[in-house]
Amino acid sequence: MGRELLRSYDEVVARHEELSQAMGDPKVLSDGREMKRIGREQVRLGRLRAAMDAYRSTLDAFEEAREILAHSGDADLIALAKSEIDELEEREEAQRAELRRQLVPPDPDDDRSALVEIRAGAGGDEASLFAGELMRMYQRHAEAMGWKCEHLESSPSEVGGFKEVILKISGEEVFRHLKYESGVHRVQRVPATETQGRIHTSTVTVAVMPEAREVDVELRPDDLQIQATRSSGPGGQHVNTTDSAVQVTHLPTGIQVKCQDGRSQAQNKEKALEILRSRLFEARQREEQEKYSAQRRSMIGSGDRSEKIRTYNFPQSRVTDHRINHTSHQMEAILGGAIGEFTAELQRAEMERRLAESGLTAAPPPTTAP
Repeated sequence: MGRELLRSYDEVVARHEELSQAMGDPKVLSDGREMKRIGREQVRLGRLRAAMDAYRSTLDAFEEAREILAHSGDADLIALAKSEIDELEEREEAQRAELRRQLVPPDPDDDRSALVEIRAGAGGDEASLFAGELMRMYQRHAEAMGWKCEHLESSPSEVGGFKEVILKISGEEVFRHLKYESGVHRVQRVPATETQGRIHTSTVTVAVMPEAREVDVELRPDDLQIQATRSSGPGGQHVNTTDSAVQVTHLPTGIQVKCQDGRSQAQNKEKALEILRSRLFEARQREEQEKYSAQRRSMIGSGDRSEKIRTYNFPQSRVTDHRINHTSHQMEAILGGAIGEFTAELQRAEMERRLAESGLTAAPPPTTAP
């Protein structure tokens, strides 16, 4: 591909310098959120610019070495040029791969925190028990990544699992790592109550939503119906003692959120509005993605809650992600939070898809003048 990867170099340099100047603007300095946004873009473009400079330097060296091979009659110079070309080919391949990755714009939501909704699906008690296991898996993963995990809302089941649980996971690039978890997780195992040793199949639905900020979604008071209700279901000492639960209905969409885990109406209202805001933001993002690319669904899945993405087979200690046909036999480690190998494979698959869409597919090292 050669210099085709450098076609946007002038635009990258101009934008990078523009951002550098903006970082000194008093208006930007007084706006922490804008300064952070500009700073992230400046860092990304700085890395891209450096990668382009390095790649261009390598291509220039290729041209010089090939000129020597083509026109020099000095045997020593020719031998030196051949040796240099061997080294340049390895360098060019690595630099080209890195530059291709950096040329693909990041998902604008990648740096956000996330809300993780886990719901028991088919399978009754077994589904609720597995929902609890997935909740703990994400909690342990968050801990290992240095993220903060907050329990927003839950509906416990009578057997010790969860009918539904919502976590808020905060930290650097949480959504970039967890967005691939959206979909149906299927578990195959022998329940403790099964006397015949038969394997049962249950499902749990996971929805990962980027955390919505107030500037993303405007919740107008006229669009909200807020009701105080009595808490229900298994819970702590405060449950069923006061009308502290809060149910918020977004009238234009009909979306309802009920929170009861907080100790006061104010806490539950705040949590409910946070969940509602993220659900509305996710719905808007999903509509935009549907318009933008149907190919994502066939490559790594749409993230749709009805799509089976992964199977956890306990008898064989096997976990398989069906979107990329990747299997691991480290069941215990995965449920202990070690889901990184799946994340890495899914990120790689999405990167290849986006590179193909951008026309930046892999190409052999340049053997002719670019």
